[in-house]
Amino acid sequence: MSARETIPELLLAAAARDPDGVWLHTDDGALTFAAAADQVAHVAERLSTRGIGAGDLVVLIARTTPPHLLVWLALSSIGAITVPTDPAATDAELDGLIGQVQPKAVIRDVIGDVPSATLDIGGLVGDWTVPVAHAPPLPMQVAPDDLAVLIPTSGTTGRSKLVMQTHRSYAWAGEGFPFWLGLTADDQLMTSLPLFHINAPAYSVLGSLACGAGLILLPRFSASGFFDAARRHGATEFNAIGAMLEILMRQPVRPDDADTDLRLCYTGPSPAREWQEAFERRFGLRVVGGYGLSESPYGLIWRQGTRPFGALGSPRQHPTLGEVNQARVVDELGQDVPEGGAGELWLRNPVVTPGYWGMPEETAATIVDGWLHTGDLVTVNADETYTFVARKKEVLRRRGQNMSPAEIEEAIAAHPDVLEVAIVAVPSELTEDEVKAFVVAVPDRHLDFAELRKWAATRLSAFKVPRFWQAVDALPRTATSRVAKHELPTGHPPDEYDAEPDHHETTTKDKP
Repeated sequence: MSARETIPELLLAAAARDPDGVWLHTDDGALTFAAAADQVAHVAERLSTRGIGAGDLVVLIARTTPPHLLVWLALSSIGAITVPTDPAATDAELDGLIGQVQPKAVIRDVIGDVPSATLDIGGLVGDWTVPVAHAPPLPMQVAPDDLAVLIPTSGTTGRSKLVMQTHRSYAWAGEGFPFWLGLTADDQLMTSLPLFHINAPAYSVLGSLACGAGLILLPRFSASGFFDAARRHGATEFNAIGAMLEILMRQPVRPDDADTDLRLCYTGPSPAREWQEAFERRFGLRVVGGYGLSESPYGLIWRQGTRPFGALGSPRQHPTLGEVNQARVVDELGQDVPEGGAGELWLRNPVVTPGYWGMPEETAATIVDGWLHTGDLVTVNADETYTFVARKKEVLRRRGQNMSPAEIEEAIAAHPDVLEVAIVAVPSELTEDEVKAFVVAVPDRHLDFAELRKWAATRLSAFKVPRFWQAVDALPRTATSRVAKHELPTGHPPDEYDAEPDHHETTTKDKP
């Protein structure tokens, strides 16, 4: 079977294969595959009457709801290019993005102080639970290499880096996801991840269409109600990112924790083996690790039947086209790193982004001769898997040695009083970094930083143990639940713990 290479192809194929099968499940209603296709065609017609067509840029500002999903599928079907963004962004951030993109229209579910070309998502969709009478044919005005989405990778008041992604990229991700995880039409895929990023649309939405599975759309991630939602809807699989699994594990133990239909969880990077196996035992499911990024949903994945704990996995391949994805690990000179060594991960496949919209210099620096320079440092393992070390830009250098923040964070987070920790570089009087730990305590626990530092020193080399420590109520996060380290202060407040208060660094000018 040949690969399906556009977003509307996947929707039409699912509707033709099982028209009466229930696809979309929410607490507010459900849609069959055929009804969803009819709704999308209806919304596409309304968009077209408003002058939106192939190649037009449309900023979509909406919460994770069925209308958001239907509008995105409709925009994709008529060949418009969606620029999805976080509805919780500030007015300044939204103004900056809109000013940068200069879209044909802005679609949002809460009308605010935005340009006059704003469309109300409710007016486009109406009551999505009511069947559409006399739905027009679903448009198929796109080609595989046409742009489908510009993915903002940062929310700023200036120029955001917008990752261009094609229909082929999303469609191949959708076809690949069920193959990588062993999903079938009997499964129910649950996602609480935002629709404005790549994970939920590419893997959960299009993955469910590709294999004919159900899609359970939760409006947001709520740890206290997550498994109740899974029980309510009969979920068999869910995707997690960031600290979601840790947050779920920190919930009070319930006797019915494993009393669900859940059998699989996809996440990345993989947790430590002991922790992961404890999570699996408690919740009665299996965790599959992987690695993807906005620049290429074909990253790395645990091969079926393998359990490379702690590893990101091996290159993802296509279910019908076979080997389409290559990986290299290179040193600073661009030379391949041997087994056991560490270097930057490069990927080459047909769904690597064409680049960053309107940023040719950034594109040229990131994609060289077809190879995507991911910016992630990994080690090369004997079983053809790779293990994450650090973001290239996050690697800290102290006392002449490089260190990974992730390694330090994992060691400190194992302390029973620590809920979460983030390691960052802070300015030093020397030319290298000093290391600071921002720590969130377990509720009702007290952080003794002198004791915690001694405890860390038994697990880390001396140069890796942070000098500065600060307690915080919570770590700042991006809209996709990753820790926003750039928002952590690098100053030295009065309540900061300094492990070397009497240490006076000697600068070069002080040397004889």
